[in-house]
Amino acid sequence: MEIKTVGIACDHAGFPLKQFVVQYLEQRNYAYQDFGCNSHLSCDYPDYAHPLAEAVTKGEVYPAIAICGSGQGMAIALNKHKGIRAGVAWNKDIAQLIRQHNDANILVLPGRFVDNKTAEKILDEFFTATFEGGRHERRVQKIDLAE
Repeated sequence: MEIKTVGIACDHAGFPLKQFVVQYLEQRNYAYQDFGCNSHLSCDYPDYAHPLAEAVTKGEVYPAIAICGSGQGMAIALNKHKGIRAGVAWNKDIAQLIRQHNDANILVLPGRFVDNKTAEKILDEFFTATFEGGRHERRVQKIDLAE
């Protein structure tokens, strides 16, 4: 995967893990753009998911990482956007598959269920795995609905 500027967003439940992910990105000299949130105060994940998805579709960031409690809320909101393929990964094998088979452009982490050590393995895999194309390309082409 060619990494441009990594987009990152979370809600309050994902904030602690986001702090670790930012540290991870900085240690590896990955440029990133933070779309919030920036505290433990209760907030609404769509408020951060939508600007992140828009930045990915415009090519301003690639790839991106989103974090909420279960990962599901962020994934649902992100996947409403044409061209977004957000996949929830809770282990490195899932992270590898969402890249290889689904060409995921946003990794979604379940902040309440992934510790920092596991998150590091997931991130490593997501950033190094590549889309296999072939039969998977045909499937990915069928995801977006015509408008």
